[in-house]
Amino acid sequence: MSTRRTRGAEWAALRPPRRTRPAVAFVSAATAALLAVLPLSAAHADSIRDRQWGLAALHTQEAWRTTKGAGITVAVLDTGVDDQHPDLRGNVLTGHDLVGFGAKRGNRSWARHGTAMASIIAGHGHGPGRAEGVLGIAPEAKILPVRVILEGGDPARDRARESRGNALAQGIRWAVDHGADVINLSLGDDSESAHPQAEEDAAVQYALSKGAVVVASAGNGGEKGDHVSYPAAYPGVIAVTAVNPAGTHASFSTRRWYATVAAPGVDVVIADPDRSYYEGWGTSAAAAFVSGAVALVRSAHPELPPAQVKRLLAKTARNAPSGGRDDSRGHGMVDPAAAIAAGGRDTAIRSTSGEGYAKRYFGPGPQAAEKVAAGPGAWALAAGSAGVLVLAAGVLIWRRGARS
Repeated sequence: MSTRRTRGAEWAALRPPRRTRPAVAFVSAATAALLAVLPLSAAHADSIRDRQWGLAALHTQEAWRTTKGAGITVAVLDTGVDDQHPDLRGNVLTGHDLVGFGAKRGNRSWARHGTAMASIIAGHGHGPGRAEGVLGIAPEAKILPVRVILEGGDPARDRARESRGNALAQGIRWAVDHGADVINLSLGDDSESAHPQAEEDAAVQYALSKGAVVVASAGNGGEKGDHVSYPAAYPGVIAVTAVNPAGTHASFSTRRWYATVAAPGVDVVIADPDRSYYEGWGTSAAAAFVSGAVALVRSAHPELPPAQVKRLLAKTARNAPSGGRDDSRGHGMVDPAAAIAAGGRDTAIRSTSGEGYAKRYFGPGPQAAEKVAAGPGAWALAAGSAGVLVLAAGVLIWRRGARS
């Protein structure tokens, strides 16, 4: 697998918990940090949902009047997903492990980041009426887990650095070939040495050509030089930056030309394989929110190809920056409800690709022009055109003479 892929660029160290909450140690994909933990119990169910400010920020209740993501598969290329978590059970399909070693189920360094992202996308809660636990943006969507990297605390990471191949590129192609409608890439390389890789770029283009929407986190380098992050910078990718509960740019979120839209990335409640809930930040979470939003849009409008979905999200984003776009928040906060509504009525968005047309050309095309030239009356048509040109030239000469 690629040795440069880390979660550190996308799910970074979390700030210390408030004193009013119990503190626990959490090993993120790259960094050990302190988080707030909410015990898994009915007594805390309301507090968990109350802390999910992203649900309200993305107008999910309005979007859910149309769809909750049924029929859509979101591939989560990450550290693996706990398919037995009560908030995800039944929503996780049989996936693929392209790493082949490292922590296993039951180990602390297994599937933490991937499970967190899956819960943001398609968590459905648990308990009576599923009123407890984490609720995702698209709770009826399916998750296709593809393990392409190891957790930061996994002792086998040293071995991973020595392995060869590109698990990310392979994972994208595998996901597409196994029915993924959306591909979530809450990962990336935004180091000083980050650079595009042809194999990954080709895999992204393959996914887009097959109709899969690709979403990636913009990077957490906002306070470290704003280095370009890949795969976010590959053409066609929906790159997501992070905002805080006030809707303003999160300082850690990378500011770059490829930013498409923004989503919640601060104080995000996530599920963990240990059956506790944590609160964290990063553009990883923001990308997961947008992948869930895309799942809603694709469920409502399955005919829309990836390029049109990207344009639709950009066009319907809320709180757009001055001028319509900037590098910190892209076109603004993603709004799946608005995108769903616009996707059903906006013919301009639907007609841009030319799909659905039986002919190659939108107008009569060159073939039709040739038929006119060869048909009856062609000479008369040509003579008439020449006459118009002569008349126009005469008027121009007369005007010049009158001015002199």
